[in-house]
Amino acid sequence: MQIDLFALATTPSESSAVEEARRQLEICNACRYCEGYCSVFPAMTLSRAFSDGDVTQLANLCHNCRGCFHACQYVEPHEFKLNLPRALAEVRVESWEMFIWPHGLARLFQKSGVSLAAAMVGGMSLILAIAYAMRPEDGLGFYAVLSHSLMAILFSVASFLPLIVIGFGLWRYWRHVGGDRVTLAHLRVAFADAGKLKNLSGGAAQGCNYEKEDRFTMSRRWAHQAVMWGFMLCFASTVSATILHYVFSLEAPYRLFSIPKLLGVPGGVMMTLGGIELVRLKLLAEKALGAPAVWGGEMAFVLLLTIVAASGLALYAATGSVAVRPLLIVHLGAILAFYLTLPYTKMVHAFFRLVALVRDAQTRSG
Repeated sequence: MQIDLFALATTPSESSAVEEARRQLEICNACRYCEGYCSVFPAMTLSRAFSDGDVTQLANLCHNCRGCFHACQYVEPHEFKLNLPRALAEVRVESWEMFIWPHGLARLFQKSGVSLAAAMVGGMSLILAIAYAMRPEDGLGFYAVLSHSLMAILFSVASFLPLIVIGFGLWRYWRHVGGDRVTLAHLRVAFADAGKLKNLSGGAAQGCNYEKEDRFTMSRRWAHQAVMWGFMLCFASTVSATILHYVFSLEAPYRLFSIPKLLGVPGGVMMTLGGIELVRLKLLAEKALGAPAVWGGEMAFVLLLTIVAASGLALYAATGSVAVRPLLIVHLGAILAFYLTLPYTKMVHAFFRLVALVRDAQTRSG
């Protein structure tokens, strides 16, 4: 079947993000020059027409490596005006806002993220400072600043409620993209792809273009790896500390050669360095190849994640000094802000992309 590319080039003056992405995907599907790039392109070639669910699925597979843009012969000034990285980025953000409740809060954070994140960190720090003023007289270690009961209640609620919100959002996404019964084989393929971040290698394994003109590097991939695996180490550190506290009655703070510190310190270093590199790359990157309207929200998320890691390392370094109290309040305030905004920041992309990879594994398995 022959497809008329010039017929596909015409687009309404005020099309939605999904309609514009569909127009561009149809042109890309007819051209197929970039089919050796990320998972978007082999998945795209399986269809001749794209439903709203198909477009949303492809958008969440995209890592915005920008390789296809620099390889494309139909970008401006060509009349087709293709910018697939931006088109898919806008659909991706729109899908998070659509599936995560409440929708208005998601839009607010995405569009004014830096100021909102700063306000939330400040507000949470104020709450914790008030709690410190009401601290128990007999507390030891961290619990001389905040009682263990207060910490447990605050962070249990802050952890589980956002995960419930995200869970419902993922369920709505799964229905929208036509997800079917999941097998262990699908999960194995999806987790392997997510763990390696292979799609951040771009076309011909050159990496992402986040620095200068047509210069591709693996910097963004390694920074993502550092943040992701650093986060996992910090999570494992928290779990091990919980076991030590409740099962073995060993309370924080812990020594350097304890399991929580052997996991948490390297994890915090990886998150901090990876976060700093992601901030650098985002400042260098061309905004027009992403979703410009949510640039502030995305930057706020990276900064918040970096502050959580860096303040945790600073807190450990200050053990035994008078700086522990203010650092603990700031650190816990940043963690609370991170948890409570989890469904409404770019962090939610990790959950949606994993589900998109599961759906892609289903499609590829036939």
